[in-house]
Amino acid sequence: MRKLSLVEDQAIQARIAYIAGAEIFDRLFAGIRFDEIDGNLLFAIACDEDRAAEIEDEFSHQLAVVATQILAQSVDVVVVLPKVLQ
Repeated sequence: MRKLSLVEDQAIQARIAYIAGAEIFDRLFAGIRFDEIDGNLLFAIACDEDRAAEIEDEFSHQLAVVATQILAQSVDVVVVLPKVLQ
């Protein structure tokens, strides 16, 4: 398991903001942190359970593609946990 650097976290956020658009990004992704990668799993921490579920449902594929490009390693699954469960 490897912690993502601040630059990697912010790069993923910037790219997903471009894909999702400002309104959706501000509503769903405010306060998100892309935290760790373990093999092909990317772990992210969202503000609450509802946002975490919606991000996984709506953006997991896009996040996997973006993370694969930025981290230069295969990311197949994105797990978004609410902050209370971290």
